[in-house]
Amino acid sequence: MKQRSLLRITPLLAVALLASCGGGDRTKNAESEASQKTKVRVEEVQLVPVDQISTFTATVEADQVNNIAPAMGGRIREIKVDVGAPVRHGQVLVTMDNANLSQQQIQFATLKRDYERYKELYEVGGISKQQLDQAKTQLDVLEYALNNLDENTTLTSPVNGVVTARNYDPGDMAGQLPILTIESINPVKVKINVSESYYKQVVNGMPVEVQVDALGGDVFKGSVSLIHPTIDAASHTFTVEVKVPNPDQRLRPGMFARVKMNFGTNERPLLSDKSVLKQTGSNDRYVFVEKGGKAIYTLVQLGVRINDKYEIVSGLTEGDKVIVEGNTGLIDGSEVEVVE
Repeated sequence: MKQRSLLRITPLLAVALLASCGGGDRTKNAESEASQKTKVRVEEVQLVPVDQISTFTATVEADQVNNIAPAMGGRIREIKVDVGAPVRHGQVLVTMDNANLSQQQIQFATLKRDYERYKELYEVGGISKQQLDQAKTQLDVLEYALNNLDENTTLTSPVNGVVTARNYDPGDMAGQLPILTIESINPVKVKINVSESYYKQVVNGMPVEVQVDALGGDVFKGSVSLIHPTIDAASHTFTVEVKVPNPDQRLRPGMFARVKMNFGTNERPLLSDKSVLKQTGSNDRYVFVEKGGKAIYTLVQLGVRINDKYEIVSGLTEGDKVIVEGNTGLIDGSEVEVVE
């Protein structure tokens, strides 16, 4: 009898032991799965006002460039300024040989005296009206030629500016090159190429900021002065000219500049730069969004950077929970655990 009782008890103990062992494995598995989840911190997407500032590179240019040269060739008698000299409007810069001018002046004086005599003769009936008109025409033609020759003998500056080039010395014959180049540098201008998507937003008088590296990053205030009416078909940009006051002439043609334009304000997500990752082998940027305990790979388009945050132009909506810590090594669909 005792042997039968032992036989009955033994299988029951075995079943109990197996059940006990099985329960322990399930507990361990659950704990293992929990420990495999990556702990992350998330940031809920909120829309905030972001200034739409775009930066363009440009080169500072003179407002006006004037090449000083006679309309007709001739010998240079005197050059009164050199490179770097400031000049004012109407200032005499160059004098040319005046031999032709002297001859023309003598001829003009003679013809003018003749015309005065013809007038007297006409008044007493000595000559016809036609003869008097012919004399007046000859006088007018010679006077025009004399004025033109005078302008090409004494060369003056048409603007206030600075001499930036000199190609001859006194005694040289003026050739194809200008004798002097004068550049007006107050104001100066910069030309930038702006995306056609901003065409309706750019208006004359729009304020801009110009930053120049050569002057330690100093910022100068300017404004849009000219908007070119056509779009470049290849680059889909249009040219905008900006005038910048330069009373102290610190800005010089040829300097590298950065031009900042503010195109208004948009409501956009603003995320920590730690949450934005770069796709290997491309310029794509992405983030991981936490949904239902999983990390979801999400491509985003970046806008401007403000301190340690990026403006997100597209890819996210308000309320999305973006992983900002613990995103290294994640793949699409990775199980995550959100911690505070």
